[in-house]
Amino acid sequence: MEPANDQRHDAIATALTEEIDRQAQTGASRIDVDALAQAVEEVIEPTTPLSEGKRPSELNSTNDD
Repeated sequence: MEPANDQRHDAIATALTEEIDRQAQTGASRIDVDALAQAVEEVIEPTTPLSEGKRPSELNSTNDD
């Protein structure tokens, strides 16, 4: 595999492992395939973080535009 594909593969394997472990720790009797799919989707195409911006208490007349 190419390095980029290796990284993607490793990231997917890690996400699946973490999700399966999480499910096992909560005592799931069956694997939640939808949760596994969501974990993989999050690795493949992560959601963008919300704009951090400033809190209202941090605004003043020089930076409130």
